[in-house]
Amino acid sequence: MPLFVPAWSTAAVVGGFLLVLLGPGLLIGVAGGLRGWTLAGMAPLLSYAVAGISGPLLPMLGLGFTWATYGMSTALLAAAFAGARRLTVRFGRAEETPDKAWTPAGQLAVLGCLLLAAGTSGYAVLTGMGNLGAIPQGFDAPFHANGIRYLADTGDSGLFGMGSVTWFDGGSFYPNGYHLLAALAYQLCGVSVPAILNAHTVLVVGLLALSTVTLVRHFRGRAVLAGFSALTVVAATMVTYGTWSSPLLPFTLALALTPLVAVAGHRYLVRPAPDTGLLLAVAVVALLAIHSSALFGAVVFAVPVLVQRWWSARSWRVPGRDVLALLPVAAAGALLALPHLLGALKLAENFEYTGWKANYTLPRALGELLAFSHNSREPQLWLAVALLIGVVFAFRLGALRWLGGAAVAFGFLYVAVAVSDADWVMTLSRPWWDDRFRLVALAGLPMCVLAAHGLAELQRGLRRIARPLGRAAGAVAAVVVLAAFGLATQGGYFRANADYVALTWGNSTPRAEGMVVSPQEVQAMLELGRRARPGEWVLNEWFDGTAWSYAIGGVRPMAGHFENVGAPADTRFLLERFRFYDRDPAVRAALERRNVRWVLVTTGRIFGDTERPPGLTALDGLPFLERIYSNRDAVLFQLKG
Repeated sequence: MPLFVPAWSTAAVVGGFLLVLLGPGLLIGVAGGLRGWTLAGMAPLLSYAVAGISGPLLPMLGLGFTWATYGMSTALLAAAFAGARRLTVRFGRAEETPDKAWTPAGQLAVLGCLLLAAGTSGYAVLTGMGNLGAIPQGFDAPFHANGIRYLADTGDSGLFGMGSVTWFDGGSFYPNGYHLLAALAYQLCGVSVPAILNAHTVLVVGLLALSTVTLVRHFRGRAVLAGFSALTVVAATMVTYGTWSSPLLPFTLALALTPLVAVAGHRYLVRPAPDTGLLLAVAVVALLAIHSSALFGAVVFAVPVLVQRWWSARSWRVPGRDVLALLPVAAAGALLALPHLLGALKLAENFEYTGWKANYTLPRALGELLAFSHNSREPQLWLAVALLIGVVFAFRLGALRWLGGAAVAFGFLYVAVAVSDADWVMTLSRPWWDDRFRLVALAGLPMCVLAAHGLAELQRGLRRIARPLGRAAGAVAAVVVLAAFGLATQGGYFRANADYVALTWGNSTPRAEGMVVSPQEVQAMLELGRRARPGEWVLNEWFDGTAWSYAIGGVRPMAGHFENVGAPADTRFLLERFRFYDRDPAVRAALERRNVRWVLVTTGRIFGDTERPPGLTALDGLPFLERIYSNRDAVLFQLKG
């Protein structure tokens, strides 16, 4: 299957993936009584909830994860939401708290800003990639790509199945919600796995903008704040684009959907009922299914909501009622998420946690946070200026004042991780692997809404000046602020964001220095896929680009990830002893156990200071190997006999 995707096909693939993300969730949301912006924002989260709930259960029932079983699971969850809604209506609990409506013009303006944000961010991502079929060069990319291929090929949606691509001697837990819907999109669109992985990446920043608009709408923010929020969150490099250097794709998706848990939680506390409770429970499961740390991120994000609610109530009874109301939802969520919780605990027990070395000074960490310059080549000062204005006028945020608390909480964690390796820092940051890239993204999300509030306050001031224009004053002021922000940031820092993406994805041109998977290596993997018979495996190593062999060529590799921690014994043994195939029966036995008939070596390396394992050095001329295919970056051998 060719990897290059023409422009006309790019739109079809991205559109097809969007249908996968939104279609099931819209059906479930309508059944549960959701409407308007809440329905639109919750739709992708509900689609992932279906995968998160059904994925671990289907193997227990002897069923594979397919379009048919996913469709049945969607219908069952929609029926549950319809039943919860009917109970709510029957007992008179369906009345929503009236909110401040946006005018029709305001609705259209917010929609326009959302489409502009999604379009410009998606185009920035595509520009940085060069083509939808580009191969991301980062550390985590082959694991996610191979996982998508595995799920599409096998339908094994168990929480230890996908990990068997690398840890095939027992598997390893990994939340697979991100990969399950991608596998469906892969089957639907008929393009390469990298194209599917990249299509989702094109969409995820737009999903963040949609979630942010939904958040502002639910907490009764002004339409102008919602529109500006959509534009600021897609402009900040450190919020989404900055997590793609690895790339942390499931984490970025979880980040994009995190604001929705605050919406679902607050909606339930305002009106505790079966329909709102079920929505909150499945929202938590969806986040857990995408990335285990998302639950902790959602809690830190949502706790300030409770603090503001309780402080505003001025009554000790409200916290007590809220805690009691949350208990049954927590129990239901824990039951639905039990496989994910048990898997995460098992991983924590078996996987050594070391964290990352803190190498920032305190001034540098604070400066990069407040200037939106983490991961950016230059500070994004106009966002910083807007943030300053937003903080000064934070008292006008109304029900959204809690966002300041979320920004401070995540900002504190980011600074602590960046400057200290103290035990308490390592403990607090363990859900995020002590990773400043993840924590600065979580801090940047509420900071972007505060920056949007600063722009909205500028619009408020200009509207007063433009009062002689009558009813058009607000619209004119909004357009002026939007145009000024766009010009000052050169299109929402479009070029800076595209350049950042290009650091990881920019491989559509001839081989560049430091490329892990070059076009020539891709051709070798495709050749392997054409020649290998079903069920045959390929011997490869961890630190060149051959980990991509399954996602690209459809042939299972002995090393399916750039990670060698906990690698299967057979993989370690063969990478040390393969050259002694004709002298060592243990080598032949290890190859036979996995039906290894091919050997692939390439020149690219994920870590420049690593050397090729001794078992795969100087293979030319060995009597038991035949060179089948080669180019300047790759050599493919076949075992004789």
